[in-house]
Amino acid sequence: MAALEAAGCERIYAEKRSGAETDRKTLAKLLKEASPGDTVVVTRLDRLARSTRDLLVRLGKDNIGFKSLRETSVDTTSPQGRLVVNILASISEFERELIRERVKAGMKNAKAKGARIGRPRTGVDAFQVALLRDGGASLRTIAASLGVSLGTVAACSKRLPREAPVTA
Repeated sequence: MAALEAAGCERIYAEKRSGAETDRKTLAKLLKEASPGDTVVVTRLDRLARSTRDLLVRLGKDNIGFKSLRETSVDTTSPQGRLVVNILASISEFERELIRERVKAGMKNAKAKGARIGRPRTGVDAFQVALLRDGGASLRTIAASLGVSLGTVAACSKRLPREAPVTA
């Protein structure tokens, strides 16, 4: 905050959510309130958005400048700064693609070796949920009694048809 104040920023938007998150209300508010001719200033480039390139394109279309205090060459208010930003964004996009490919290859290799990919199973049987549901229990009650989330119970409910389970 002090660095932004020292840089002469008139309005400061602070958000504790990660730049990787897509639903960021404060960032959306900043983008809505920014006007042509304004300059968005950040302390560090990686604090801004998951796709900095997409955000910079949007700011550019709206004629809104962008500066990073830490990466001083990142300044879209000058032609040289725009060149540097485009080069950095391209490198960043290339790096993300490489990471994505490595992750996919690793997952494929793990699956081939018999590993299960994804979140661990909860151990809740869909038939348990169906029995409780058919007994008239609400999803919330079932979740509480089984010690799992409401989402887990809802997912189990969707896996079985709504007809009563067969009991012997």
